[in-house]
Amino acid sequence: MGVESIYRINILILEEGSSEIMGTYSIIAESNDSTVVAEYTPESSRSESFQSEAALEKEFIRMLTMQGYEYLAICDEKSLINNLRKQIALLNDYDFTDSEWERFFKEMLANTNEGIVEKTRTIQNDYVKVLCRDNGTFKNIRLIDKKNIHNNRLQVINQYQETEGNHDTRYDVSILVNGLPLVHVELKRRGVAIREAFNQIKRYQRDSFWASSGLYEYVQIFIISNGTHTKYYSNTTRNSHIKEMGESEKRKSKKTSNSFEFTSFWADSSNKVITDLIDFTKTFLAKHTILNVLTKYCVFTTEEILMVMRPYQIAATERILNRIEVSNNYNKMGTIDAGGYIWHTTGSGKTLTSFKTAQLASALPYVDKVMFVVDRKDLDYQTMKEYDRFEKGSANSNSSTRVLQRQLEDRDEKGGYHQYKIIITTIQKLDNFVTKNKGHEVFNKNCVIIFDECHRSQFGDMHAKIVKSFKKYYMFGFTGTPIFAANSGTGKYKEMLTTPQTFGSQLHAYTIIDAINDGNVLPFRIDYVNTVKEKENINDKNVSAIDIERAMGSPERIRGIVKYTLEHFDKKTKRNSFYSLKGKRMAGFNSIFAVSSIPMAMKYYKEFQKQILENNSKLVIATIFSYAPNEDSPEDVLQEEGFETDELDQTSRDFLESAICDYNKVFKTNFDTSADKFQNYYKDLSMRVKSREIDLLIVVNMFLTGFDATTLNTLWVDKNLRMHGLIQAYSRTNRILNSVKTYGNIICFRDLHEATDDAIGLFGDKNASGIVLLRSFYDYWNGYEDCNGEFHPGYIDLIRKLETEYPLEGEIVGEQAEKEFIKLFGSIINMRNILSSFDQFEEMDNITKRDLQNYQSMYLDFYDKYRRKEDSEKEDITDDIEFEIELIKQVEINIDYVLMLVEKYHVSNCKDKEILSSILKEIDASIQLRSKKELIERFINSVNVDTQVNSDWRRFVLEQVDKDLNDLVVSEKLKPEETRRFVFNVFRDGIFKTTGTEIGKIMPPVSLFGGLGREKRKHGIIGKLGLFFEKYLGLGIDELKAEEQNKNDSI
Repeated sequence: MGVESIYRINILILEEGSSEIMGTYSIIAESNDSTVVAEYTPESSRSESFQSEAALEKEFIRMLTMQGYEYLAICDEKSLINNLRKQIALLNDYDFTDSEWERFFKEMLANTNEGIVEKTRTIQNDYVKVLCRDNGTFKNIRLIDKKNIHNNRLQVINQYQETEGNHDTRYDVSILVNGLPLVHVELKRRGVAIREAFNQIKRYQRDSFWASSGLYEYVQIFIISNGTHTKYYSNTTRNSHIKEMGESEKRKSKKTSNSFEFTSFWADSSNKVITDLIDFTKTFLAKHTILNVLTKYCVFTTEEILMVMRPYQIAATERILNRIEVSNNYNKMGTIDAGGYIWHTTGSGKTLTSFKTAQLASALPYVDKVMFVVDRKDLDYQTMKEYDRFEKGSANSNSSTRVLQRQLEDRDEKGGYHQYKIIITTIQKLDNFVTKNKGHEVFNKNCVIIFDECHRSQFGDMHAKIVKSFKKYYMFGFTGTPIFAANSGTGKYKEMLTTPQTFGSQLHAYTIIDAINDGNVLPFRIDYVNTVKEKENINDKNVSAIDIERAMGSPERIRGIVKYTLEHFDKKTKRNSFYSLKGKRMAGFNSIFAVSSIPMAMKYYKEFQKQILENNSKLVIATIFSYAPNEDSPEDVLQEEGFETDELDQTSRDFLESAICDYNKVFKTNFDTSADKFQNYYKDLSMRVKSREIDLLIVVNMFLTGFDATTLNTLWVDKNLRMHGLIQAYSRTNRILNSVKTYGNIICFRDLHEATDDAIGLFGDKNASGIVLLRSFYDYWNGYEDCNGEFHPGYIDLIRKLETEYPLEGEIVGEQAEKEFIKLFGSIINMRNILSSFDQFEEMDNITKRDLQNYQSMYLDFYDKYRRKEDSEKEDITDDIEFEIELIKQVEINIDYVLMLVEKYHVSNCKDKEILSSILKEIDASIQLRSKKELIERFINSVNVDTQVNSDWRRFVLEQVDKDLNDLVVSEKLKPEETRRFVFNVFRDGIFKTTGTEIGKIMPPVSLFGGLGREKRKHGIIGKLGLFFEKYLGLGIDELKAEEQNKNDSI
């Protein structure tokens, strides 16, 4: 029973009394085995009375048993392991001897060198283990059956006790799959925020999931609920949250695992969110659904992140698989009925959906090839990287039509047989293959062809040729912005002008409104900047297009726009905000500047270079463009720019050559406008935009579709955009990154107000601008009422409440008052983050910098206090407190700034106590420098008139780090050389990793403390190392050592 069995029930419209299928047909009922229900009607009966957490838990377990789960009264590890042995034996129809089980359990299931990552890899990829039997033979043992999912047994336990962790803990509800806890549920009573359940799981991970045999590190999916709201998330989402909450300045930050923001609601296939625990249990925890999610719809990436697909992604995948099977059963291949399109808005994860679709479709026995066809010449490279991230070697790209042909013919480079089931290619290469290979055998094979971004580029000759050649195709399109009648153009192939006419029926939709409501993409904030003074009684309709463009391109206007952009650049891109990206400290975001034509791009590039030089600015700018055959097209789709620089006029090509030369000087590269090097320039530029090395990129059409960079937050627009092209361009800015990035910034130098409303109406909802667009400055300043009638207080209300209820000269007494202050100040930090990019805010903000700093110090004092409290107490101390630490970090000062103040203090002959006071206030208000406060204070106390601040600081820090490390080695009896090597690597990489085998290598020999005692000791050492690195990471220890060594070498 393969993938196809999951999609077996299809009801078709048949002509009465006829065995023939009608020319058109439609699915009128979905399979009972669909993972995502078509439409869910919530349970009508709801208890109005108070429900305790215990009552909620009891009702939840009752529902699971009604759905076929077996309830077990297991509360201790011995019983859990005995049940695991029984379930694995049943699944594999094999009885272990005691010695076989002990060996298998210790080596394969409870290996002390394996943590969450290794155990996740086991469940997702390596779920067949090899047992060495007592007689010396070997046997494969499955931990989970992924082919026949209902062979897996589901059990539920509650109040499981773990006594071997840092504290005694008791877990709410766990779902066992073949005896392993793969799903864990944490409940809170109704009325309590579910973030508390998230925080409690965080504490379990730190305190006890690793304890004893570490079986709870097998949990793949966490569910949190307060009865009213229920969400789910993957184990690495929680694990990455733990890493983020550490104080290491340089830490890995992955956009897919940014703590609570990346928890998800379940929904039906019409995207209606299913929030109540009763409804969630009936849908997400239906046996076939949770087993499908665990076995088919999780992806463990090469970055060791577990991605659980969202309901709309699963629904789309299954709709396509369903359509393939129906078309195969009723011989509809090679017709429009054998396809359809998926409308998932830009930024909603179409590549992951297409990957899983291709992966599952390629496993169908009657499918010979799956081709993923991309629109742009560079996107096959980008998509290939994404597919490789999901599963290394899962797909095959091709650098030429010759390679594509070899893959279609299942031949390797030497001509031998090699099966290529999934192929990524471009429409241009596929078109070339079809043109040169009339009557090729692949045209008669069952081919699933998936088009990415299936809009304008596929219409016309190439598309028609491909459709005509392949006889047995199943053709599907993914798009974030379909072409409808309202935004279609005119062309030779009138029957293929809209997306439905080209690909068939819409199989699933997830619009920009759905995505913003779900928190999967950000809303937009749009500024319209008037740049042309119109004469009286003159409007655009009375002026020719040539005259308008001439006015738009006037030197005065361009000069003014560049001046405006540079003056507002730091504010719009939040250059005074700091965050961590892949271990590096970043200041703010970057931007794209979109212009109407190549001549305009040239004018802007020159003017930016000129004003940057005059202002002595350090902004790094770049530009890229190439020949577009129909640059002035009035249609809404952005014209495709390929890599045909040969077709540029000489002036444009010479200018592009010069701009690339500027780029080469900055980045020490060697690109030019020749065909191959220009493609490599594009790829290098793409990488540097994503890593925020480019501040502002000037483009005509390139990078405005299909390019994803989470660091982009601003689009400057001086070109006419509408419909599809407008949404595509705007959507470059609204990818989720962290809590500092709250919206996509759009600054329009042309009047695109009506065009924006029209586009949102077409691709979302005519009443949707309040969701898609950020509110006005005065809404946030004065407060506003949302569409549900709820009033949100304004910034001035929050500041007034802060100063009235918590005056700086007063004292906050009692835990409840402290928590109220934390909540209020957290709201103010969030509001300041939004308001900071509005021009009015700086002049209207009515709280002084010093007062804000003092309040922030109080806030961080409470943060330290409650963190210590949480460490020392067992349960439920701080679940209801959420600190906005990431937003605090964005305005962080660094050690260089502090040393600059120390230098000032030194210049004053150590007499200016005001500077000393400023230094201490800056440290108290800094989450990063607080852990280094004692170190900095001791250095300041040693400063005298003879001090050389920078060199003496270097020497002081190196002496202190050596002393503290020696003390740690002695007190914990660590291996000296191995410990120094480990510490050096942490300082070099900027990341303290607590998983894997590295910690074990620095510990004393096992004989000193074996078994569980060793595991406890290991966690104690991790805690002390954590405090050590908290103190010294971010000070550039490796660089200080290198400087000191260079200084000694030169003496």
